[in-house]
Amino acid sequence: MCRLLCVRGREDFPIHQHLAPFTQIARDSREYQGHGWGCAWLEDGRWRLYHDIRPIWEDDWRPPGRTTLLLAHARSAFRDEGIGVENNMPFHDGERVFIFNGELHGVRIKERGRIGAEKVFNFVKRFDRGDFRFALERGLEVIQRRTRYMRAMNLIVADTGRRVHLATTFREDPRYFQMHTTVQGSTRVICSEPYPGLSHPGPTWTPVPNGTLTAL
Repeated sequence: MCRLLCVRGREDFPIHQHLAPFTQIARDSREYQGHGWGCAWLEDGRWRLYHDIRPIWEDDWRPPGRTTLLLAHARSAFRDEGIGVENNMPFHDGERVFIFNGELHGVRIKERGRIGAEKVFNFVKRFDRGDFRFALERGLEVIQRRTRYMRAMNLIVADTGRRVHLATTFREDPRYFQMHTTVQGSTRVICSEPYPGLSHPGPTWTPVPNGTLTAL
């Protein structure tokens, strides 16, 4: 039950302007989000990644400079299991980065991966024949059908072409699991929780409807 952030701009933006409020969201969450964190950002058309096992609010390092696409993830490990920096998202396959928040019980799929989120990422890619939105739609449909109970399954996938895919489904606790989005000038933000903008008044956040699967 982690916290997710994705920021994409038509023009570049300072990375710290979004990681600072995201840090506060993770620190103040009603669920513990301190099992490490990570972020990925585009620099000269390539992904740069950073992961740390410390809670995001205890780690002072932040990526310098600006970017046009940023993803960040603060981890709350299911049952406090698999706590290691190698399990911190974003996951990266060379082209795409992936972040996940959710809770699935009794998933009957065979897939490689150290933790459930990595298995979901790899399973979805099985269906990719050049249309990743279709791969998500088909892969997540199979996962839900083969899952005994799903509390929630939220994920964001982005690639070096600056395409962003968002999928969000939850069966309980919308105050915690529902994603939110806003547009600030030329920048779109997707986050687990709203946060203030840099101008006054702050941005207007819109809850992402349950069951959304979209390419941005």
